[in-house]
Amino acid sequence: MKKDYWALILGASSGFGEATALRLARDGFNIIGVHLDRQATMPNVNKIIREIKLAGVQAIFYNANAADEFKRNEIITEIKSSLNHRPFIKVIMHSLAFGTLRPFIPEENEQAITKAQIEMTLDVMAHSLVYWVQDVVTNNLLAHNARIFAMTSSGSHSAIPYYGAVSAAKAALESHVRQLSVELGSKYSASVNSIMAGVTDTPALRKIPGNANMIDIAQSKNPHGRLTTPEDIAKVISLLCKEGGEWISGGIIHADGGEDIVNYIGQGKKS
Repeated sequence: MKKDYWALILGASSGFGEATALRLARDGFNIIGVHLDRQATMPNVNKIIREIKLAGVQAIFYNANAADEFKRNEIITEIKSSLNHRPFIKVIMHSLAFGTLRPFIPEENEQAITKAQIEMTLDVMAHSLVYWVQDVVTNNLLAHNARIFAMTSSGSHSAIPYYGAVSAAKAALESHVRQLSVELGSKYSASVNSIMAGVTDTPALRKIPGNANMIDIAQSKNPHGRLTTPEDIAKVISLLCKEGGEWISGGIIHADGGEDIVNYIGQGKKS
């Protein structure tokens, strides 16, 4: 029966989205992946698709801007046809990491973030979750007892240089998760959660100014003495998709080995 169901992964070509797509494929879910890649990174996308199919399930991937309303409508229409208008989307994962990393108040020789950049960051990294879920629901594609996940970070409640707009997006995303968990819980028995990963060496992290220092601090703080990996997050999501996970909803799941609760370097694992 599971192989009738699909997981919709937004941001499926790298990092958390890639790892989760592969893990859920091994769990028996067909995978719909939405990603935005240029020619240079398409070989990895094709590799992901091959690995999904080797797991014995189907893979449908769309190379498109997931935050573009026209593209979203096109993809939803195609998904509806592929699923024969049946409510077979059992998992939705929002892992879109595209925002502007600029200060609110710039130093000399820096540029301040603009209104348009703040709005774009929140639209891509937060509001798009709502729009995708709305379209899945209104097109009768959401399965009963579905699981919805959105990737947040410690930036939602802390200040990080150049990360202000993304921090705002993560805080908004967590709010959207709470609201969706209430609105979807009664009618669809869906559970909706934010997943807060620890610092993870992904392409998105490498774009943050000062990322090398962030990595060093996280390794020092984490009680396990290492960074979080995309596979760590994929395993958590896989676990929450199993029977019994449906009663966990509306919260922030800390999947970081205890990193976020350590508030100074040296409190974590001893060297």
